[in-house]
Amino acid sequence: MLEEVKKKQYQNKVDEVTPTHSLWKNMGKAFLVGGIICTIGQAIIQMGLGMGLDKETAGTWCSLILVLISVVLTGFNMYPSIVKFGGAGALVPITGFANSVAAPAIEYKKEGQVFGVGCKIFTIAGPVILFGVFTSWILGVVYYILQALGVVA
Repeated sequence: MLEEVKKKQYQNKVDEVTPTHSLWKNMGKAFLVGGIICTIGQAIIQMGLGMGLDKETAGTWCSLILVLISVVLTGFNMYPSIVKFGGAGALVPITGFANSVAAPAIEYKKEGQVFGVGCKIFTIAGPVILFGVFTSWILGVVYYILQALGVVA
């Protein structure tokens, strides 16, 4: 009986300290933040098209500007607040990737350029880059073989 009381007290303590999250509220915030980021991106593309750039070049400039904005906001410690509010809405777009590269570089700057920034800059983004390059290489080899066999023109 004493064991049962202890288990119940423990469970009450766990329930007390465990944060509760509203799925719909989190999805709404992610939708809002992701939508704002995409709207800013679309505005950049439209401005580029309005200045006479072709669609591909305007898209490239859009990516570059969004990455720059993300890195600057990370440097001023503002992007983590956006991520805390918007969750996946701020992490999934290219701005989240830029944040994941810039944040460790800023955090470990005090350890020096080589052992701080150089070693830590890709702690989060490194695996993404590695698997992206590796997958591209594998698909390139498969495509080359399929071309050699005449399966793909």
